Amino acid sequence: MFVHIGGYTVIRSKDIVAILNYDVQEASTITQQYLASLNENEIVKIVEDNDATKSLVVTSEKLYHSPISSTTLKRRSQSMFVDGNDEGR
Repeated sequence: MFVHIGGYTVIRSKDIVAILNYDVQEASTITQQYLASLNENEIVKIVEDNDATKSLVVTSEKLYHSPISSTTLKRRSQSMFVDGNDEGR
């Protein structure tokens, strides 16, 4: 299954490693180190305005800056589960 993470961007649910609140980058030194280690081509900003970024979606290959809240993205990714089974995998 796929998850719409903002704009025209849709990613496969099985590729999602983590969905983080954007503010966590300021609170966690581990997250800051991870973000500093990424190359420009590994970061996708769905909205160019950093003030519009509400969450970070981590996949095995990229980091997406999403304008959609982490709570909403979590709910969208969980809506694919029916009776505890993931039909998209």
